[in-house]
Amino acid sequence: MNVSAASWTSNARNLAELHRLQAERYGPRPALRYKRHGLYHDLSWQEYREQVLACGAALVEGGIRPGDRVGLLSENCVEWLVADLAIMAAGAVNVPPHAPLSARQVHFQLHDASARWLFVSTQAQLEKVQPILAELPVLQGIVVFEKRGRESFSVRAEKTPDPFFWESFLQQGRRALPRLQAELSQRETALGPDDLATIMYTSGTTGNPKGVMLTHSNLLSNVAAVLASDPPGADDLPLSWLPFSHIYARTMDHYRSVASAAPMALAESQETLVQNLEEIQPTHMNSVPRFYEKVLTAVSSPDPAETARRLRKVYGRRIEFLCSGGAPLPLPVAEAYQAAGLLLLQGYGLTESSPVISFNRKTRHRLNTVGLPLPSVEVRIAPDGEILSRGPHIMKGYWNNPQATAEAIRDGWLHTGDLGSLDADGFLSITGRKKELMVLSNGKKLVPSQIEGLLLGEPCIDQAVVNGEGRNFLTALIVPQWDNLREALQREGTTVDGKVETLCGNQVVCKFLQQRIDATLADVSAWEKVKKFIVLPRPFSVAAEELTVSLKLRRNVVLSKYRAELDALYCD
Repeated sequence: MNVSAASWTSNARNLAELHRLQAERYGPRPALRYKRHGLYHDLSWQEYREQVLACGAALVEGGIRPGDRVGLLSENCVEWLVADLAIMAAGAVNVPPHAPLSARQVHFQLHDASARWLFVSTQAQLEKVQPILAELPVLQGIVVFEKRGRESFSVRAEKTPDPFFWESFLQQGRRALPRLQAELSQRETALGPDDLATIMYTSGTTGNPKGVMLTHSNLLSNVAAVLASDPPGADDLPLSWLPFSHIYARTMDHYRSVASAAPMALAESQETLVQNLEEIQPTHMNSVPRFYEKVLTAVSSPDPAETARRLRKVYGRRIEFLCSGGAPLPLPVAEAYQAAGLLLLQGYGLTESSPVISFNRKTRHRLNTVGLPLPSVEVRIAPDGEILSRGPHIMKGYWNNPQATAEAIRDGWLHTGDLGSLDADGFLSITGRKKELMVLSNGKKLVPSQIEGLLLGEPCIDQAVVNGEGRNFLTALIVPQWDNLREALQREGTTVDGKVETLCGNQVVCKFLQQRIDATLADVSAWEKVKKFIVLPRPFSVAAEELTVSLKLRRNVVLSKYRAELDALYCD
């Protein structure tokens, strides 16, 4: 599809209508490409629509009414996409908890939203949430995507519904569809642009998450503006791997592909992503900085030309551009990709803004910025440096939380909590988080993410967290890139052996890392230099709740976890 995709999208009244129109227009053409049992399969628009209608009819048959909330707890898969569109086709609202969340975290979201039905991906996910199902009084039904025998689900909590299997649920919908076709059509027609499409809970570092209410208009306007700013190519084939339960992938992969009619390929998992890149040979991909950093670290060579060659090989011969969002992209990483001839375009947004506020275009981009605001998006910088945004992309508010809504949206402007600046050409730069502005005991102020971004440009450092609020100097938690560290030491004639747990306290390792840190931060102000640090053996992880599912650092959690060790660095 060409630039008309933008107007085609903006003319749709809701996402359910957009999907129907695309399916009618592109019937036998492939809409999705996915891998099952070692082989890739295509799902046509016609087949896609048939499954959406069957699932939607089954939901209506199961008692779902317009405006009801439906939970969707699943890793990425074709069924996630079908269920999402089916929920909207039934006039309902998708509530998608992140798949790695604990049962208690899932319970908070489903209970807060009063979810009446729940989709889960696997038996493992079902077993995880079984203890909390009885605490969801309005829950009427559960659907499991995984194909298993009925006996696999014989153990369940009391007073909870028996689960349906995906195929039997669709078959029930197909049988009911002739009777419910008119009802589904009426629900689609009645679904207005200001009706809710989803409630997505933010993964805050403290307290309970807030449910971001996004309307059909929010999401459609954001996709249309993106397509108008950067029209899709005729041979587009994006590879999607970020969780659809996160707004970045949901808008920029899922809904953008529906709007552009470009087939979307699904990666099997984060672990197989590099292999899937080789198999799919996509034209572009959306990702978070952490992935681009890890790939760069893995292919790094003392010879810059060899590093560039290896980078290009990872992303394949058809790649046209890469997009980065969800967290700040370290400048050294961006520069390395640019040197390799790979167009790595950084953008910016929040769940509350559907998500895109600004992004670098293929034809107009600037390194170390998050690009130009979308055509329909207003951006201004408050007197204290906070980025404010206004437009059709701004959320309706926080579910059941009018106080938080009033604090976030004032006079129509979303207060992002991020600090930034606009240059003379309108390019937006992010300088840090308003709440993360660090003040040392001498009154000096700094943005820790800027220091961390510089440290991540050092090939021997995998992750870094800066500490020093109220102190007289900076300390840090450092996770080395152990393979690169060993190779770098070996080039200097030093061999270090042993497990990484032992090497964390090795004086040779610590001295070498201090030299690398000092060199990396040579050009920053005196108070921005890291004087002491702790070496950690393993990277921060989602499982340990140190990273969000979009791989953003949960700073408060990490610093609290290592508070005693960090405090000890100031005792000498």
